[in-house]
Amino acid sequence: MVLRIREIAICTALAVGFLSSPEAFCQHSSRSASTDNSVGGFFGFSTLPLLRKSETRSISAENPTGEKAGGAKAVPDGNSAASELGPGWKVRPAIDLPAQQTIALASIKGPGAVQHIWMTVDPKAYRDCILRLYWDDEMSPSVEVPLGDFFANGDGVRYNVNSLMVTVNPSGGFNSYWPMPFRKNAKITIENQSTETIHGFFYQITYALEDVPTAAAYFHAQWRRSMTTREHPEHVILDGVEGQGQYVGTFLAWEQLSDGWWGEGEMKFFIDGDKQYPTINGTGTEDYFGGAWGFGSTFSDAFSGYPFSKAAPGEVPKHFLYRWHVPDPVRFDQNLKVTIQALGWWPNGKFQPLTDDIASVAFWYQTEPHKPFPTFPGREQRFPR
Repeated sequence: MVLRIREIAICTALAVGFLSSPEAFCQHSSRSASTDNSVGGFFGFSTLPLLRKSETRSISAENPTGEKAGGAKAVPDGNSAASELGPGWKVRPAIDLPAQQTIALASIKGPGAVQHIWMTVDPKAYRDCILRLYWDDEMSPSVEVPLGDFFANGDGVRYNVNSLMVTVNPSGGFNSYWPMPFRKNAKITIENQSTETIHGFFYQITYALEDVPTAAAYFHAQWRRSMTTREHPEHVILDGVEGQGQYVGTFLAWEQLSDGWWGEGEMKFFIDGDKQYPTINGTGTEDYFGGAWGFGSTFSDAFSGYPFSKAAPGEVPKHFLYRWHVPDPVRFDQNLKVTIQALGWWPNGKFQPLTDDIASVAFWYQTEPHKPFPTFPGREQRFPR
């Protein structure tokens, strides 16, 4: 009985909401799966022993197409560190990102699922480079986020993150474990919007070629930034989403422009036609991110974190927070809007509307087609303070 409860708990943490219940997932995954791909490779521990029809591939600078036996084919020239070793010895481990150009990192024919993305580059690329992901021949990207913010490193700052879905390991090793299914094809690009070439961009995109469950929705992520006002101290994290899906994560890069505590504002989810009043209403910023009573210290755990804050002399205080709704996805059938308030305190004990600078990434799954995202902010509009 204890083992069964533990199995259900693990399934709850890893199911990411694709099936109707963790119990259903556990019952399904307990069957023989030598040829059954209806669950796919989206989960974790309980399916690891099960054999199924699936092919693992991985794209990197050493195998830019991901094809079978396609790696380590680059031939070193006289300037290469591998010139005395020949082909097969770390000839092309990285690429350069030319100024104001878009590079196609991956073009994959489906069906399948992206399982892991690893990247590392100089921090100057974190806000200047834009990561975009497209599914099934769509023209409008399903993911459009500055590189660093996608991996929960905001404002061009490097710090470690130790969570289930995203990790940033020393020194600046970006990892994403969000499952990203696609049926026809997947395309991943990175655009360098800076005025200089960025050298030494390393990447590895691992994926499985296999059938995709009928119920699997498509991964999306969107970046926004706004300055809250005294009249309406609220930042919109996500709006304009239509279709069926589930909201699975929030990252915030919060630049504080007032003295004192900044986190009294509430997180709100307006679900399926909610207008003035939301269906889900939080109780405070630190509460939503799993903390309490003003945090007091930074932390980083599986599903929530306040991994880094910075208050150097002569700089505005900066706060970075994440929350992954892996055990508790916020489901919607028609539409969704997500907001957070910016509130502090006046000396008289009343709430102070704050004029803070907030950037966010919303992560969610939904059916396609999705509505086009708002016009992406230009480079100057993404500069950190």
